[in-house]
Amino acid sequence: MSGLTPLTPRPTDIRLHQQSRKLEITFDDGAHFMLPCEFLRVFSPSAEVRGHGPGQEVLQVGKESVNILGIEPVGQYAIRLVFTDDHDTGLYSWDYLYDLGRNQESLWQSYLEKLAAAGINRKETA
Repeated sequence: MSGLTPLTPRPTDIRLHQQSRKLEITFDDGAHFMLPCEFLRVFSPSAEVRGHGPGQEVLQVGKESVNILGIEPVGQYAIRLVFTDDHDTGLYSWDYLYDLGRNQESLWQSYLEKLAAAGINRKETA
């Protein structure tokens, strides 16, 4: 991640769809993403999930039914998401959210492969 610059796309609309457990984000460059709460929780930018350096990531499991309870703005550059499993320490900067949206499919596939390698079956939710 390169960090915020004047060219970093900024959200123009952020909507939580609690029933479908998705966060809808529209950016000022026209990009539009529907990010599942589970995806956002699994890819939390917090040290608890990412560790304090390369190779220290903690594989997140059992997050299939997690939802977002609250969205708190952090300055003009990020939001803090409060999840139903009490996780609330990740700051989702605009560039990180944009990157998650653009790379959602490959990131999710990589996550599923890590779960499979660990012998963990993900539970499908309705």
